[in-house]
Amino acid sequence: MLSKEEEHIVKGCCKSDRKSQKKLYDLFAKKMLVVALRYADGKQEAEDILQESFIKVFNYISSFRKDCPLENWIKKIVINTALNTNRSKLYLYPAVDVENTDLKNLLADDPYVISSLHYEQLLEIIHQLPTSYRTIFNLYAIEGYQHNEIAAMLDISEGTSKSQYARAKIFLQRVLKKYEENQEDTKSTFQKDKKVK
Repeated sequence: MLSKEEEHIVKGCCKSDRKSQKKLYDLFAKKMLVVALRYADGKQEAEDILQESFIKVFNYISSFRKDCPLENWIKKIVINTALNTNRSKLYLYPAVDVENTDLKNLLADDPYVISSLHYEQLLEIIHQLPTSYRTIFNLYAIEGYQHNEIAAMLDISEGTSKSQYARAKIFLQRVLKKYEENQEDTKSTFQKDKKVK
């Protein structure tokens, strides 16, 4: 499952070899910073999460069983570190039974397509979510965890996870709608200016 290069790096890291640790860091740091940025309140916090994560990676690399890609194992450490960092900031609203509320209707597919957005714009929009919404949205929609897994990770009920995700989607739909409206206003202003000229 590991490439020859990764196998060599892991062996070196198990022996606390500095060069191997640097190679491992160089190989995955940029990707993992992107993960940390999704959970952090800013770049500085994301960098702190990244640094703490790699300390854990180097401390526990000997327990890596090679039963999954090395990148996935490191990513899980980054996510858990981010969750621990944010745990005190997570204000989780009371559980709402999504099946029996109007929230369900608001989760229907909407016309606001995000494919035209750049990564930086998406990150900016996601960062407008309150920390609890953002955390659960990231875990479910981006990382692919199920609500029962998220509930176990955050020590909450499955219903709370579902309701937080529902609220996050509603919040994002509103933000994306405003973004689309702003884009349309900019486009029509540009076309008017063009006609005047």
